[in-house]
Amino acid sequence: MKVSDAMAKAPVSCNLETNLGKAVELMWAENCGILPVVDAEKKVVGVITDRDVAIAMGTKNRLPAAIKVAEAATRRVQTCKPAEDIHLAMDTMAQNKVRRLIVVNEQNQLEGILSMDDVVLSAGSKTGVKPEISSDDVLRTLKTLYSPQLMARAAGS
Repeated sequence: MKVSDAMAKAPVSCNLETNLGKAVELMWAENCGILPVVDAEKKVVGVITDRDVAIAMGTKNRLPAAIKVAEAATRRVQTCKPAEDIHLAMDTMAQNKVRRLIVVNEQNQLEGILSMDDVVLSAGSKTGVKPEISSDDVLRTLKTLYSPQLMARAAGS
């Protein structure tokens, strides 16, 4: 199975100049907890999560409309390609302790988002047929992703 078979296509995004009030409004309207941050050519330059917004709001002592996404976004983005094997993407999630990957094309332009929710919904067992994503694959990824020992190491680096 390829990433493109499971990913959410055409996700909503924002840019570095978007204010946090607008970013939260987009997350609310789209029922999502992450927005890819793109430049004028739709190239991914970062991500902002609901957690990033909450931390910025709790530490900057300014109204959401006065804080730009550039001040709170994460610039280190974990990505994958649409044609990539889903298992490789799951390994990337596990190794980097992220539940979502931004899907980009060869020009680093936004194509979609692959979340662990998407992976879980794509997993399953077909009677008499080996599924492309097994429940064991999902469990292995989640155990690695949520392993306290590995999370502590990741936080220290």
